[in-house]
Amino acid sequence: MKTYQTNGAFADNYKFLIGSIIPRPIAVISTLNIDGTNNLAPFSFFTAVSASPMIIAFSPMIRTSTGDFKDTVKNILREKEFVVNFCTEDNYSQVNLSSTELPFGEDEFTFSGLTPIESQLVKARRMKESPVHFECHFRDMLCYGKNAGSGSIITGEVKLVHVDESIMKEGKISTELLKAVGRGAGNDWFKTDSRFEVERLTKAQIQK
Repeated sequence: MKTYQTNGAFADNYKFLIGSIIPRPIAVISTLNIDGTNNLAPFSFFTAVSASPMIIAFSPMIRTSTGDFKDTVKNILREKEFVVNFCTEDNYSQVNLSSTELPFGEDEFTFSGLTPIESQLVKARRMKESPVHFECHFRDMLCYGKNAGSGSIITGEVKLVHVDESIMKEGKISTELLKAVGRGAGNDWFKTDSRFEVERLTKAQIQK
């Protein structure tokens, strides 16, 4: 087994992260720009944090092209809110298009062919093509540097959940019906159509 130091180029560290932490779920974050236009961007450093209160987190990195925060981060820090949408087999190609670095104010919804719809509690729009939406209020942010490749953790408290009834089965979101898509290294993407069950050994399970 070969050993590598992590104090070299950030690109090397990044390759180890995205090559080993797989598959990664994709948060498609929608926010409002300062001029009121829509912003949409996918992030695969994304996870759940807490169920009560309901907290999610994602980790954007400093732009390698400009050395600045991404528009998503700027918008969240200013507006204190955002929406988490989800990537599926039905929308992944459009979600991929939404990752394109566009000039400020150019709408990623329009560019990618996705549809913005009004939220109920926040001003940021939801993505119609996502079967699940989390309307979130910004909670906190931790930054780990200001250089290209440096990341942050942004947490949001989910205030409202929207779920398409077509992906529900017996009161739960069905993995089979959600058809979530995740990210791997480079151009790798993952489907969730190959699953197996293992009985967990915990004494109490909320969902079996």
